[in-house]
Amino acid sequence: MSQSEANSQAILPTWANAELFQGMLRGIERESLRMQSNGFLSQADHPKTLGSALTHPYITTDYSEALMEFITPPKASIPEALNYLADIHAVVHRHLENGEKLWPLSMPCMLDDQEKNIRLAQYGSSNIGKFKTLYRHGLGIRYGRRMQTISGVHYNVSFPDALFEQLQQHESNEALKNLSLQDYRSHRYLGLVRNFIRLTPLVMYLVGASPSVCKCFMTGREHHLLPLIKGTLFTPYATALRMGRFGYQNSAQKQLGIHYNNLECYVAELQKAVHTPYAQFSHLGLNNEQGEPIQINDHVLQIENEYYSLVRPKQVPQAGETPSEALANRGIGYVELRAVDVNPYEAIGINETTAGFLEVLALYCLLKDSPELWEEEQDLIEHNQNEVVNRGRAPNATIQEAGQHYPLAQWADRHLQEMLVLADVLNQSYVTTLYSDALKVMHERVQNVDITLSAQVIEDTLQHGGTWSFGSAMAHQHVENYQQHVLSPETLAYFEGLATSSLQQQQQLEQETDLSFDDYLAKFR
Repeated sequence: MSQSEANSQAILPTWANAELFQGMLRGIERESLRMQSNGFLSQADHPKTLGSALTHPYITTDYSEALMEFITPPKASIPEALNYLADIHAVVHRHLENGEKLWPLSMPCMLDDQEKNIRLAQYGSSNIGKFKTLYRHGLGIRYGRRMQTISGVHYNVSFPDALFEQLQQHESNEALKNLSLQDYRSHRYLGLVRNFIRLTPLVMYLVGASPSVCKCFMTGREHHLLPLIKGTLFTPYATALRMGRFGYQNSAQKQLGIHYNNLECYVAELQKAVHTPYAQFSHLGLNNEQGEPIQINDHVLQIENEYYSLVRPKQVPQAGETPSEALANRGIGYVELRAVDVNPYEAIGINETTAGFLEVLALYCLLKDSPELWEEEQDLIEHNQNEVVNRGRAPNATIQEAGQHYPLAQWADRHLQEMLVLADVLNQSYVTTLYSDALKVMHERVQNVDITLSAQVIEDTLQHGGTWSFGSAMAHQHVENYQQHVLSPETLAYFEGLATSSLQQQQQLEQETDLSFDDYLAKFR
């Protein structure tokens, strides 16, 4: 037996069987910009026929009024989750007006020189609606609006309690054995989070699809990018510029010292950041000359969601709870894997291959030994991430781990080999070959860099004559996919009902407001 086969066997406990994984749940969040027929970013309102972006559970907006976000509920299998996401896309396509289309790339194009033309998302006249828009205004003055036009895919996954119960029973550490199931589950999910952070370079290499950017995205910014073709910038071996310093970044957050070593500390550190003033943001002021608020507060984070992370431990908040309060009250319920680029070749931004890989990876991160993660290792991981973001396809790309340098391909291959046994057990659980098929594709991408998504994007960008032309061609192709997707009368009626009820909910919130927004904000501040 080879070393990797031995490691692979050790990852899956001998007592584990396929039934233990049958209660897994997964949900997907996909973001996409609306583009006008002339190719520029949409200036139109969120289509009212889709319902209220404030209260609709599955069709909403993120930063910008033009940045749509589609959310599936938790589903029992990958095909169910993907099919639900496809339903949402087909429904949305029916309601887009004036020839608008969904932009298919993570990195935006079609931005003009005026940041004000990236309209902030609007949520109506209720206090919570105004608060959400103010939060986005704050993000805009802190980091610039261009950064907020980037799209991604967030993959949410949870494992069944039966698995955590078995894991806990087989612990040799008495302290872990004596934890409540809620606390033990949180302990294991934090182990998953730490290992996912260690392995994000693998995700960036295998599913990164943002190796180049439209020149308009870099307006007014210093950069080291090179011209690929007219209107498009790149670095020669990049994989996922969205995950690098031109993507979601927050220099203030570097000093936060948020760790994932135990839940109590994570919650305390996150809450501290929401209550700690930051000089650079204080300098911006809280209100403009007319006395109107321009950011929620001058703290490192306005609210907890401002913390940009590659992976988040999550719990569904109840009425009035912040995300961290939900975690403190009920422990971690699932994890959100956030380091995933939109796949421009898929009409819904993700396919079975990526989903299968992410689930095997999540299980691997859960079962693999996960030491505490502190600054020194975090710095090393950031070095590895930058290497893969900017040079992941270079023949001499390396990963640093435990004082050693490894060729990226060798490092990636070792982890994929160790995951094989987990793909097999998930195949058994779901009576499918999806998981091992996904790992096979990923293995091929490690063996042949030219078939990575990032390499394909570069090739097709050159072939089409630039980012805008490539993105537009894919957007047109995806329209056919949405039109061919069959929506049952029941599904159509269901989404029509959601649109109507969400608008009613928004109206109710607006009528119930007896506190002025100034007073509402003062209470929060």
